[in-house]
Amino acid sequence: MEARPPKWRRVAIFRRLLLAMFVLSQTVVAVYYLLWILPYHGGTLLEVGIAGLFGILYAWIAVGFWTAVFGFMIRLFGGDRYSLLRRHQDDELEATPLARTAVILPIYHEPVGWTLSGLKAVYRDIEQTGNIEHFEFYILSDSRDPDVWLEEQACWHRLVEELGAQGRLFYRRRTVNLNYKSGNVADYLRRWGRRSKYMVVLDADSLLSGQTIVRMVRLMEREPNVGILQTNPTIINGQSLFARIQQFANRFYSTLFATGLAAVQMGEAAFWGHNAILRVAPFMKHCGLPKLRGVGLFGGSIMSHDFVEAAFMGRAGYEVWLEPELGQSFEESPPTLADELARDNRWSKGNLQHLWIMLFMPGLKFAHRMAFMNGIMAYLASVLWLCFLILTTIAAAKLTLAPIEYFPEGHQSLFPLWPEWRPGWALGLTLSTLVLLFFPKFLAVADAAIHRNTRQYGGVAKLLASVLIEIVISVLLAPVRMWAHSRYVVGALLNFSLSWAGQNRTDDISWRGAFATHLPGMVVGSLWSSFAWSLDPVFFLWSLPVSIPLVLAAPTDVCLSRVGPGRGLMSLGLLAIPEETATPLPVLWNAQNFRKQKNQESGLARGSRAFEQAVLDPRLNRIHQGLARDLRRGRRRHSLESTVAQCLADGPGALSRGQLSLLMRDRLSLEELHVGAWKSPINSYWGQQIDGCKQTEAQST
Repeated sequence: MEARPPKWRRVAIFRRLLLAMFVLSQTVVAVYYLLWILPYHGGTLLEVGIAGLFGILYAWIAVGFWTAVFGFMIRLFGGDRYSLLRRHQDDELEATPLARTAVILPIYHEPVGWTLSGLKAVYRDIEQTGNIEHFEFYILSDSRDPDVWLEEQACWHRLVEELGAQGRLFYRRRTVNLNYKSGNVADYLRRWGRRSKYMVVLDADSLLSGQTIVRMVRLMEREPNVGILQTNPTIINGQSLFARIQQFANRFYSTLFATGLAAVQMGEAAFWGHNAILRVAPFMKHCGLPKLRGVGLFGGSIMSHDFVEAAFMGRAGYEVWLEPELGQSFEESPPTLADELARDNRWSKGNLQHLWIMLFMPGLKFAHRMAFMNGIMAYLASVLWLCFLILTTIAAAKLTLAPIEYFPEGHQSLFPLWPEWRPGWALGLTLSTLVLLFFPKFLAVADAAIHRNTRQYGGVAKLLASVLIEIVISVLLAPVRMWAHSRYVVGALLNFSLSWAGQNRTDDISWRGAFATHLPGMVVGSLWSSFAWSLDPVFFLWSLPVSIPLVLAAPTDVCLSRVGPGRGLMSLGLLAIPEETATPLPVLWNAQNFRKQKNQESGLARGSRAFEQAVLDPRLNRIHQGLARDLRRGRRRHSLESTVAQCLADGPGALSRGQLSLLMRDRLSLEELHVGAWKSPINSYWGQQIDGCKQTEAQST
């Protein structure tokens, strides 16, 4: 143990106290104003509830406001001199030898060619640094559909040949999906973790430049106390209007927010699960996930693993750093609002589960407990906002429908409590809240102007127009997210089960899908607005900023999911980001081009399933046999033999997904299916498949 804490800890404590002082003092003033705005000045239980919810929500947005201000000030004075990256000169890092590092890509039902093309771009970029011999690559599949994982195996083998990566690029598929992604990574570590000193974790949509990866390894070598080093991923490749808005907001605003967050967290930062490097030995020793001992949501496996792993690494005495200045770290955004909300449905349950860890897990750092609280509030704030709206609606109804109460419930004095209204104070408080919400966005414009980065976003005029477009859309989407997140939180607390599925990364949403997703919120918005009109026209006008977005949620989602409007704004130079206006980095250029290239045809009919390809194509059949096992033991022998016969007689459509998966995992079944299919009569299912392949091959030649 160290004799005295490192200097960054003292700096971090000072910054956190300063942040807390600003947030709490501002919140106290705001709540004081609200109490004097309310008719009974907090003299009723209803108004106490309104003030309490308002205080929590105001403090929540104040934290974001002051984090952005911290980031602006730090960048104004040249960056954070206490950051991990600023400890070392560039030439010092360049001279640091590299250690063996694994680059892992956990996948589950992803677009196979698209995903592995991104990994290919990362591989090539590391290769261009001249350090490829220090890296190994692992594709860790949890896919269940045989058509998906057979395609994964075929694409992996083709990729190994294209890259010349024999003995360096590996593929493994689990047959038991225990504990989702965290279990996938844990399974890899148990089998091969000791081969590498470090582990770089990617998501299916992640891209990291070779330069950044090499630099991260060298930083870890220079800083033995660091257990996790997290980059700040930038969203790219947005095509739909929704994705382009998210991409612009992330790229432009995150510069301030990430800088401020890193300055406050310092060596006790969070881990976001990807685009980061981890020290393998302490991660394996200290970051295993326990089973929670609570009930319902708070019992069983931990669903959202990344924050927990960072907290466990900190508890073991290792540092966790977020380094926004590393750069060249990328990911992608869901293309539609419905897809984002589906992802949030999964994340909300995992984040709420952290409440048990935050309260009852011993030995965790205070900063990591606050990181848990931050993640919880990302979803719980929507419920509090909804409750705030409900209480204010009740208050408005009581003032409108009931006579004035001079001795309301909760009022203990012998003297009457006279209601008072202060519209001027209400306007001032509203304006102060709007400043908290929107001032950081214009602070980012000032930051870009100071650092002469506005041209990368299309110039000052187009940048301001882009910010205004983003503000309008974010205001329009806020009530929709509030309603959806509130439902997810209630569902999580009731421990509703969730399905685990691959994410949509390219497709827009249909009108039917949009109405199916948003219809409950549209009904609630309509009913609430109608009730507000029946109470009072002024209250009706007050309700419109919430009710109109809810009523228009489905058409809004459909319009935002379309690629045409996004491309239209791109052609005008709006919502532009530096990765689009400047010469693209090699890793981005390569990924884009690799994904555009068509997969080589194997002589089979276009559109045929991966299962048919695995059976008919001699080369693919041998590849899959090499990855399969001998499963014909005991009772399974007879079952596999009869399933092979049924598949040859009636085709794969007669079998379940489990039966197809079992056939493709058995080496002898693969061989028998290949031989039997090619011997099938021309009028059989397999004969027709072979005939279609021959026709396609003849047309292509």
